[in-house]
Amino acid sequence: MSATSQKNRASRRVLSAAAGLATVGALVAAVPAGAQGHGHDHGHGHHQPRTVDVQLLSFNDLHGNLEPPAGSAGTVTEKQADGTVKSVPAGGVEYLATSLRTARKGHPYSVTAAGGDMVGASPLLSGLFHDEPTIEALNGLDLDVTAVGNHEFDEGATELGRLQNGGCHPVEGCYEKGKKFKGADFPYLAANVTSEKSGRPILKPYTVWKKNGVKIGFIGVTLEGTPNIVTANGVKGLEFHDEIETVNKYAKELDRQGVKSIVALIHEGGSPASSSYNYDCDSPGAGDGISGPIADIAKGITSKVDALVTGHTHQAYVCTVPDPSGKPRMVTSASSFGKLYTDTTLTYDRRTRDIVRTSVKSANHIVSRDQAKATDMTALIARWNTLAAPIASRPQGFISADINGRGSTAPEKPLGNLIADAQLEGLAPADKGGAVVAFMNPGGIRSDLVYSASGSEGDGVVTYGEAFTVQPFTNMMNVVDLTGAQLVAALQQQVSGSNAASPKILQVSKGLTYTLDMTKAGADRVVASSILLNGEAIDPAKTYRVAMNEFLAGGGDGFAALGQGTNKLVGPSDLDLFNAYLAAHSTASAPLAPPATDRITVVQ
Repeated sequence: MSATSQKNRASRRVLSAAAGLATVGALVAAVPAGAQGHGHDHGHGHHQPRTVDVQLLSFNDLHGNLEPPAGSAGTVTEKQADGTVKSVPAGGVEYLATSLRTARKGHPYSVTAAGGDMVGASPLLSGLFHDEPTIEALNGLDLDVTAVGNHEFDEGATELGRLQNGGCHPVEGCYEKGKKFKGADFPYLAANVTSEKSGRPILKPYTVWKKNGVKIGFIGVTLEGTPNIVTANGVKGLEFHDEIETVNKYAKELDRQGVKSIVALIHEGGSPASSSYNYDCDSPGAGDGISGPIADIAKGITSKVDALVTGHTHQAYVCTVPDPSGKPRMVTSASSFGKLYTDTTLTYDRRTRDIVRTSVKSANHIVSRDQAKATDMTALIARWNTLAAPIASRPQGFISADINGRGSTAPEKPLGNLIADAQLEGLAPADKGGAVVAFMNPGGIRSDLVYSASGSEGDGVVTYGEAFTVQPFTNMMNVVDLTGAQLVAALQQQVSGSNAASPKILQVSKGLTYTLDMTKAGADRVVASSILLNGEAIDPAKTYRVAMNEFLAGGGDGFAALGQGTNKLVGPSDLDLFNAYLAAHSTASAPLAPPATDRITVVQ
């Protein structure tokens, strides 16, 4: 960025640090000067209008998708005037940058915020370099502030501190000769994440954006249930607190400081009644169009907060949900992977220093790929791609058609079957664990395997980069002893307990079949008598060797029964097994076809 543009940026916005709250433990270090304040208050004119429109641009769940996401993961659903829907290709930071820069034109008061999961579960281009490329891109996008999401904790609090404050990776060092990673020039907010030792937030709980006397406070929280969906190492030494209580506490603190306009950035979300991004969420009546955790959270958050930017569920919605006083309040989410951004108008009253809630307007917009690419982002991608190329472009196997994973809405996904089969095959030999069945968590499948070439490798070739994008966590595989009763309990936990409202259907290896009856409730949805392994009923008293990644073996995603395994053997990483399977089962002349999805019979 040139000195001139830095100066212009400086006069455009100010982010002030939360008073008296130092970063704690592993994260001790000042947020870089760039995030403390981008400028100065320019004295008040004598003829200022009473209200000023502040533009709030927001997005969420980027997950390091710098390049346009491939296949169905890179499309949004748009409802047409005649009621039909069409898929529109979207996303990629070259287009996101252009969209945001275009949107800001003519808006002297513009602030850009994000709802968490900017990094983590990232494609190889970002993941290979511990997400430094994404932080660099976000700095270039002029992001002002983001909440932490659960994926910001994938590599633990110390690594999150490095992303905020800069410095080269403790193991891999600096990636570019003579260049030290500078860290984020925007603050990551983690109001509800405290250090077990000190009880204090590990990062700033809030920040205040200022321009010409206009002040807007931002409070950032992640979902309280983060420890259930992140590996134990990632959340070691941390405590996660109730979202409502935390936001209300800091809203009170901001209010006492005279900051009356407040936006909550919450990495938790809901599901709208329609998957079309342009669905009118309030068409049946305020708040009717969205369900899930955010609906209850929104109802409990103090009316001092004027708008909620949310995320986590990767859904698109712009809804009003009543605050505790019954007044409608805007709750937004912009899908994922940079495919949409939300443009919200907050009318600020200089006299009351508050947002005129009745004037709040908001809409989601597609980050379309038929606009000009931002040249600085193209250069950034090319630079990191050059470093990644020797690893990323290595062929791993061949496929005959798209194999859908993330892009499949069915409980049983073709790519899920392929991954589970790869895990079973790799861990079935007696000396490798003796597994008889493998389970894969659906949330760990981050994309589709796409037939069309992503680079110069040719159609149908699966590169290391593409395989990594599917399974970016490189979780170590575990094989454990489970009783038949525990195995059945695990299958029932897909649709009961913490997964009752939003089922998490495990992807299962070949040989395991059962019926899922969605007309029933809770655990009864898994028809116990239908569960067969290689044609035989599960014996509750018998011991079975079960393969799964370390996240599931730790009881993650609400699968407490899987966490009860004994006699654990640690195997290779999930990615290594996946690549080995592709190599063993496909050639250029005999590519792998998408597997059939005939293991789970669903009754609707």
